[in-house]
Amino acid sequence: MKVLFATDGGKQCEAAAEALIRLTFQAGDELKIISVVDMALPMAIDIYGGFLPDTTELEKTARENASKVVEESAEKVKESLGENSPTISTDILFGSPDSRIVETAEEWKADLIVVGSHGYNRWERLLLGSVSDSVVHHAPCSVLVVRLPAE
Repeated sequence: MKVLFATDGGKQCEAAAEALIRLTFQAGDELKIISVVDMALPMAIDIYGGFLPDTTELEKTARENASKVVEESAEKVKESLGENSPTISTDILFGSPDSRIVETAEEWKADLIVVGSHGYNRWERLLLGSVSDSVVHHAPCSVLVVRLPAE
């Protein structure tokens, strides 16, 4: 079985990692842990005004943070599963999180995608979008969406 786990390091992804650890893995199974950095420019920037901010430092920081997130997730899974741990690989991707998750699942031929859900209400989803909702509707395989437990 090939499992793709997408994380941004938030609380909802920690809950998804806990659910992932409860899955039963067998010899030969693979786990790919990814984090997607969305470097889209804010709409408030006037690209026609001639000023484009230098995003090099921002991109470097985002890459470092994403790398830390996937490495910590990989360590947590290895530590929790011990000898039952699948073969684990990690990757940092750039672009729109929902499309990059689906593209990676298609290219890698994943059997399952595991993502966390922010639990946005109707208006928040309308304004911010929902990565998990988009992944569910476009994924080439099954998707496990994990919500935070009610407080």
